[in-house]
Amino acid sequence: MTIEDIQKLITDDEDRELEVKKSTGELKDGMHSACAFLNTDGGWLIFGITPKSLKILGEQVADSTRREISEAISGLEPALDVRPEYIDVPGRPGFKLIVMQFDGWVHGKRPYTFHGCPYWRVESTTRVMPRELFEERIRESAPQQYAWENQTTSEVEVADLNKTVIYNAVRGGIRGGRMPESALDEPVDAILSRWELLKDGKPINAAVALFAGTSNPLPQLSLRMARFKGTTMEEFIDSKWERGNIFELLDMGMAFCFKHLNLNGRIRGLVREEHLEIPVEALREALVNALCHRRYDYPGESIGLAIYDDRVEISNPGHFPPGVTPENIKAFHTSQPHNPKLAQVLYKATRIENWGSGIQRMVTACLNQELPEPDYQIWADGTIAIVFRKKPLQGHHPAVHQGNHLMTSKQQNETVNETVNETVNAVLSVIRERPGIKMPAIVSSIGKSRASTARAIAELKTHGKIEFRGAPKTGGYYCI
Repeated sequence: MTIEDIQKLITDDEDRELEVKKSTGELKDGMHSACAFLNTDGGWLIFGITPKSLKILGEQVADSTRREISEAISGLEPALDVRPEYIDVPGRPGFKLIVMQFDGWVHGKRPYTFHGCPYWRVESTTRVMPRELFEERIRESAPQQYAWENQTTSEVEVADLNKTVIYNAVRGGIRGGRMPESALDEPVDAILSRWELLKDGKPINAAVALFAGTSNPLPQLSLRMARFKGTTMEEFIDSKWERGNIFELLDMGMAFCFKHLNLNGRIRGLVREEHLEIPVEALREALVNALCHRRYDYPGESIGLAIYDDRVEISNPGHFPPGVTPENIKAFHTSQPHNPKLAQVLYKATRIENWGSGIQRMVTACLNQELPEPDYQIWADGTIAIVFRKKPLQGHHPAVHQGNHLMTSKQQNETVNETVNETVNAVLSVIRERPGIKMPAIVSSIGKSRASTARAIAELKTHGKIEFRGAPKTGGYYCI
């Protein structure tokens, strides 16, 4: 790097990716910024420039200066190899600029700290990283070590698990050719060990979620079910809230569907065949996906099963894996379970497939029964799978979920596009004016609902107009 490069770099003053200090007398503060760069988008730290006037002064660099810089860098963890550049200042013999470049944070990488404290960059300022964001990045850096499903609870022992459900899962695996028949002769401990569901002899949370007995200590192992009158939530006909392990909740959810959905019969030859108005395999796939892939570290949230006159909605507190969206989920994609231990056992028990093919089978089953393809939508608190009960009348379009009411796709295009375009333009304008702005600030600035703002942001991201950087929920920000 040359002095000309430095002059060009500082032209725009200090910003999100640049910090200048007058001298190494501010070395500690500089290292706070270095840590922040490492936890955000990277940046340059330069000593020897006055922050306000941006006058290039440099400083005299002795061996002791180099040692102090080296010791300061060693305070960054995880350890990294940073080699400062010492650039001569024209017209000031013996004076040098000290320049360091730091790479940005990569998703899945452990967050950096300086002397045990994490920092991050918010626009042009360095701040202590919020505890929630730091812990989220720690979990993401070692998902198997910190994942909810791999933790243990002091309240549950192996003896507390439901042995009948465990052996029924084994029988399912044997029938599907995914487990040897000899597994039925194994004790419960051996079966749980085979499935890697024990830690130091205690069942991990995945084992509790799958096989909890009557003394179920996990509040998130619950299922809300309702049959609503009509197509809104204004009046319900039946409502239940059940608790149990995943296998029990799956059975209870399917029983509720059989109770409130119609059976259609037809004669084939001399045999009468009866079919649920929605393919059983589509309902089961949607429900087991919700049970398998939800965020179980949200103990206050539960899975919802709502039956309306024209559709069934299954909601869960969880989101799609990276790269998967409601628009491309029906295309082939590899399986990326949020809870791999749960997914492994449900696969062995033949409740799910492990190649990401479940959605395609749902689509095929619905089309074979002359029903619209299932729909998936993302909302602030999770994901909703929508399976339709009726074939749309000619000239009509399948209904699209709109909070507590339904709107056809055609009506949606006609009545909502104008509002969507207005919101899109407002979002684009505020991000252009305030690069690095976060979601709450965008919502506040444009005066729209969070849901409509999220849809506008998704539209802009799809067309490459804006970019999302940082960590979801707590650390993310938007820029052009």
